[in-house]
Amino acid sequence: MSEHNDPNLPVAAAEPIRDPGLPAHVPRPTDIDPKAERRAERQVAGFFLASMLMAVLFCVAYFTLDLGKLEDDGTRKATDTFIGLGASNVALGVTLGLALMFIGIGVIHWARKLMSDVEMSELRHPAASSEEDREETLAALQAGLEESGIARRPLVRNTLLGALGFVGLPLIVGLRDLGPLPGKTLEKTVWKEGTRIVRDVIGTPIRPSDLEVGDLVNAQPEGLVPLHHEEDHREGVEYLEGAELQVAKSKASVILLRMEPKDLKHGKGRENWAVEGIVAYSKICTHVGCPIALNERQTHHLLCPCHQSTFDLADSGRVVFGPAARALPQLPMKVVDGYLVAQSDFTEPVGPSYWERDSK
Repeated sequence: MSEHNDPNLPVAAAEPIRDPGLPAHVPRPTDIDPKAERRAERQVAGFFLASMLMAVLFCVAYFTLDLGKLEDDGTRKATDTFIGLGASNVALGVTLGLALMFIGIGVIHWARKLMSDVEMSELRHPAASSEEDREETLAALQAGLEESGIARRPLVRNTLLGALGFVGLPLIVGLRDLGPLPGKTLEKTVWKEGTRIVRDVIGTPIRPSDLEVGDLVNAQPEGLVPLHHEEDHREGVEYLEGAELQVAKSKASVILLRMEPKDLKHGKGRENWAVEGIVAYSKICTHVGCPIALNERQTHHLLCPCHQSTFDLADSGRVVFGPAARALPQLPMKVVDGYLVAQSDFTEPVGPSYWERDSK
């Protein structure tokens, strides 16, 4: 009976499998030939340089290739194609993919030809390592860093760092597609003096007499609700389409609520902003920008469904509960030719608050 199978031996003394040994170490060409070593180093650097080139070509393709025509339904039809696909998408995908692939190939090439080539074997150890094992592991990591040669191979090190830096360019450029920075985009909307307030979806203008006490109406500025018949278009009104329409609606949407005039508490300078007990407020919550439409009829409170911020529409949109940091912006209104219209744009930014905003 083999001593390794003897159940009477202590666990620490018994090896689970007899060590078969290792074959004789065969050195790599780069270990014994300085020319091969330098050649491998140049090859690794070449892959990293190729990654940098692909990252630059990504940026070139992004700014030079036409994305195509934006259709009325919001889809984009490519004008330049390659094998039946949009040339811009193909170019961006190929260049970004090659930039990442060349970094991976370069690292693998470096590890196989230039890093330390040593065979190691060890028995399994318990899942919880001892303090001594942890110290040995940290020492091994430090030794591995030294054996990688990164400190004494500046060409490989610098091209790797350059490749990693350049591959970030496509990510930075791609952020442009997320839309404009929030700095000034929420300061102004399409509302202006004389713009009619129309019902959302159907686009009909609103008279004060159309609303009963307690009615809540989702509304838009005229020109943001697509009309089905050409004769419905009013002369002098610009009707937006496509992406421009969606951006404008995301900022200009309002809610109208009618209450008894005696219930209103007009803020300073807002005495003439309401019409016969009808008030208009931004539909966009000032917390994180969710659309609001939950009305508590008896209290005139408007509740955001996302995080329960609650605004008092009878008291200048004041926050009465929840995480919202400021009141809902109020739209000044008046009546022209019997219809509700805006006196001006909002006097403060719409949408969510953020720390650098100056809302004065």
